[in-house]
Parts: sequence; C-alpha cells; structure tokens
Amino acid sequence: MKKEALFCTIIVGLLGTSVARGATEPKLIFDPGTLAARDSHLAVKVGDRAPDFSLPSIGGRRVSLAEYRGKRNVVLSFVPAAWTPVCSGQWPGYNIAQPVFEQRQAVVLGITTDNVPTLHAWTTNMGGMWFEVLSDFWPHGAAAKKYGILRSDGTTERALFLIDKQGVIRYIDVHDINERPPLDKLLAELDKLK
Repeated sequence: MKKEALFCTIIVGLLGTSVARGATEPKLIFDPGTLAARDSHLAVKVGDRAPDFSLPSIGGRRVSLAEYRGKRNVVLSFVPAAWTPVCSGQWPGYNIAQPVFEQRQAVVLGITTDNVPTLHAWTTNMGGMWFEVLSDFWPHGAAAKKYGILRSDGTTERALFLIDKQGVIRYIDVHDINERPPLDKLLAELDKLK
C-alpha cells in the first residue's frame, strides 16, 4: 500500500507542476497570487453527521450526498476556483489515482462555487474527471456554508472531508489554500475505514 501511495504522490506532483505552471496553455490559468491560508470557521467536526446537499453536476443531473449512504465512502473535495494553478493540479491527480479510490470503495465529489458552464469548460480543458464535479454557485456557497468553509471572497477553502458509508465525517483537512493536500494522507485515512 505504501508503494502505491508514493507512486500516486509522485505522479500527482509531476502532473500538478506542469498543469499549475500552464505548461500546455499558459494563458488559460489565472494566478491569484498568494492568498490568506485560511479565511473561514469550520462548522462541523470529525464524528458529526455530514450535512446533506443537492448540487447540479456538469453531467446535467443533481447529486446529493445522501445517494451514497450505505454504498460508498465519499471524499468531498472543495477547491477555491476553476482555472487557477493549484486547483488545476489537484483534481487531475485524482484521475490518476482513480483505481486507488475504487479499491477503497470511495468516490470523490469535486465542488466549487463556480457555475456549471465554467466548471464544464475547465474540466474539459483538463481532459475530464472520472468523478462528479458539482457547482455550489446558487444559492451561492450554500453547501460550503453548511461545512463552514465559505471564504469571505465567495470562494471556498481547499478542503477535504472524508465521509464513511454511514454518512459520518471521519477526516477533515482544511488545507492552506495555496497548496495541494497530500494524497498519501487521504489514502491513509481511507484505509482506516476498512
């Protein structure tokens, strides 16, 4: 398992470096500069039942957290904004790690406060995502508010919430917004759910 996590970390790091620096399309990635590491107050804690939501996906359907209860572990991956360097490296890394998530009976739900057309264009530009990409655009940031990660500028924190099959939050990482959370730590937390 450790070799698998190390491999994923290396690949994600390499991918993130090229995407984040705009190696293929430098004019498409907006650099917001260094932001305040954290700008919100968490509203949930480990052991709480995860607040439910229903959000539109870029695939054209509404996705609720409740539909995974009893079936899959869920990783909520909130990222601040489409078309930014760190976000443009984080989610493609989860594409590479898809088999690793599936082995752990986990699904990723990617969430931002961007609207559906923006998310569709962004993820298409990155080659698509295997997981559901959801818009928390309207009412603006409603799901992010439930978790306490809506920033004062209307974006979200870079945050991961690991939710078990019973709908209970088992791990939270509200990460420095300027850095990607380490994949190996998330996988180690998923392994604890077995």
